Amino acid sequence: MKTQIFESIVETIKAVPAGKVATYGQIARWAGFPGHSRQVARILHSSSEKYDLPWHRIINYEGKISLPEPGYSRQMKLLKAEGVVFSASGRVSLKDFGMEETE
Repeated sequence: MKTQIFESIVETIKAVPAGKVATYGQIARWAGFPGHSRQVARILHSSSEKYDLPWHRIINYEGKISLPEPGYSRQMKLLKAEGVVFSASGRVSLKDFGMEETE
């Protein structure tokens, strides 16, 4: 069953454009549900394929990929293909590649 939180989070994830990233917390906040970053993660895990979500554009608050292998490498490859740059320590600059709420 789709709920208001589910629908709002899905639409917010879909709004993240190619070449940009957003954090789990930002998605929750922009969707109107601050503090629900774990719900964002659950929706990404369970519904990315079904709803064609750009799951790879969502990273953690440190600018890092949270997935274990092989998901880590797949997510990094997809982001790099969109022009997102990673530091030597595997971080994405949220200043340079983070989506602003107004985008």
